[in-house]
Amino acid sequence: MSSLTTATRPAISIIIPTLDEAHSLGATLQALTRLGHGVRVEVVVVDGGSADATREIARDHGAHIILAARGRGAQMHAGASVARGDVLWFLHADTTPPPGAPGRILDALRRDPKIVGGNFAVSFDGTRLAARFLTWLYPQLRKLGLCYGDSAIFVRASVYKQVGGFKPFPIFEDLDLVRRLKRRGELVHLRAQVVTSSRRFEGRSFAFTFARWSFLQMLYWLGVNPYTLSRLYAPIRRRGGARAG
Repeated sequence: MSSLTTATRPAISIIIPTLDEAHSLGATLQALTRLGHGVRVEVVVVDGGSADATREIARDHGAHIILAARGRGAQMHAGASVARGDVLWFLHADTTPPPGAPGRILDALRRDPKIVGGNFAVSFDGTRLAARFLTWLYPQLRKLGLCYGDSAIFVRASVYKQVGGFKPFPIFEDLDLVRRLKRRGELVHLRAQVVTSSRRFEGRSFAFTFARWSFLQMLYWLGVNPYTLSRLYAPIRRRGGARAG
């Protein structure tokens, strides 16, 4: 099995937060071994206390594994603190990147020093209405300036440190980081698609789940504390299966 770490300084550090992700992590890590373009990368898997084979799978694929307090924001920040790359790329454990993604990231950042980071287009897997609707919805939300962790956010490591990185928020840590990054420079959107799971919306009323998600987001933009919002979000997260954050 090819290793996902490099002894020399990597150009990109790929940071993956995990919590009981044995069912999806292997496919994601395998996809990372096929990215190509000769870009040096390292993969840092930040585990929040998995009770399944998540860490064993990460180890078998040669990823660098660290443990951190549970919570997607806290885990990604812990990963960023040990990352050696000039660029930090935050990838969810159930998200498959497109071929050549590291090269696309570096090309985008080299084009203009004002660009501090960016993200990818998103396709949700599956043929259900929820997956098709979300795949359509994300480009519309992007027009409003919204950028979510599902879209595989990347950022210059130097800028990440300048803005203070991810906060240990239990929810909307991605929106919070993006808002601070935009104060430092421009974010670029890459047309290449990452494919992510729609599992959190499966096995339940999609209309109800989406309505609650939209309501929580409205409260966030009105200034409600993310810790308060997480208590409302918890029932959605539990029904959707274990996820970091």
